[in-house]
Amino acid sequence: MKSIIFTLLAMTTISFSGFSQELDDESQGKSNIQTYTPSKLLKKGQWDIKFFNSLYTQTEQTDGGSKSQKIARQNFFTNTTEIYTGVSDNARINIGFVFQVRSNTFGGQGALSVFDFDNNKVDSRSGFTTMAPSIRVQPFANVPNFSFTSSVYFAIFSDAPNAAYLDKKSTFWETKFFFDRTFGGGDWQIFTEADFGFNFGEKSSEADPVTENVSERFANNSLFLPLSAFLSYFPSNKSTLFINAQQAFLIDLGNDFSQRYTQLGFGGKYQLTPSLNLEASFGKIVTGNSFQGLGQTFSLGLRALF
Repeated sequence: MKSIIFTLLAMTTISFSGFSQELDDESQGKSNIQTYTPSKLLKKGQWDIKFFNSLYTQTEQTDGGSKSQKIARQNFFTNTTEIYTGVSDNARINIGFVFQVRSNTFGGQGALSVFDFDNNKVDSRSGFTTMAPSIRVQPFANVPNFSFTSSVYFAIFSDAPNAAYLDKKSTFWETKFFFDRTFGGGDWQIFTEADFGFNFGEKSSEADPVTENVSERFANNSLFLPLSAFLSYFPSNKSTLFINAQQAFLIDLGNDFSQRYTQLGFGGKYQLTPSLNLEASFGKIVTGNSFQGLGQTFSLGLRALF
């Protein structure tokens, strides 16, 4: 699994780092990182490929309420690969595909232990977990900076009863709404996102512990509702610095479980070539409830637009 991840990253870098054709951008010479926010859709024939990696590690979580308590370190690595292309002449419909690879370790192992991609099922799990067809739509021609993305994620990993947690064993229908606005002479941008994610599947209380992993069904029959805001500053047309905040809710729709958390973060983007840019960010969950982890997320992404 580790070799697959690094091979994909190397192929992405080799394929696009030498691609120097500037995208035809009607936004008065802006770079891709200034123009192609998630609100902006691709023209027909254009491609957007993103290889995004995040490592979440925690040594604290809340109790049944909101009080923090220490736990043995837990680590969760996620690779998300997104591939989209424009299919409409007016740049208002994109279609794509998303898939995810995860690696988790438990029991006090170091944060980098996830990159061993071990799968002993006792204190480590790894593998391809989800795949999703996806569509992006700009619904209003006169509001080009508003769009939504709708994806249906299918769990493709096998059940492992009594094993360590890998991912949610559910069908997840997620729709994200995006809006951004540039101001300050083009040096600043505010970007907002509202997600509505419905988890469908068997309730954890109804799962058979002999043949099914009960813990991976904790979110079934619930609504995941994160609300996010990003404030970006452009020191140059090739670089971006941003701060962000997110308030998320897991709302019970029949599984008798709910959660919430607040996360703060910062990061930056840099355009390596006209078609390739790099993103790095850090996030910290500062508050939550109902056994919510209070850890940190380190993320690194590579995006190609051509």
